[in-house]
Amino acid sequence: MTEAVTSHGPIDPKRRQDLATLFHSARPGLIFVTAFLTRQAMRDYLPFISWETEVWVAESPDHLIHFNGERFLGPYDTDQA
Repeated sequence: MTEAVTSHGPIDPKRRQDLATLFHSARPGLIFVTAFLTRQAMRDYLPFISWETEVWVAESPDHLIHFNGERFLGPYDTDQA
């Protein structure tokens, strides 16, 4: 699940829970990614980004930032989200 920050904002804890509920039966599971155009835009939203999500920045397309959690780039069980 990728969310463009320009369309809805970052995946914050409430949005993450809403998406996990909406897609609770998704298999093999969900990976939450917030997409930003620039690192500057990301910096403005850092306090709101949910743990157990990833961040991708268009100006550095070959890198991802992992926001903690027990898995790195692996889907989370939607029943536990």
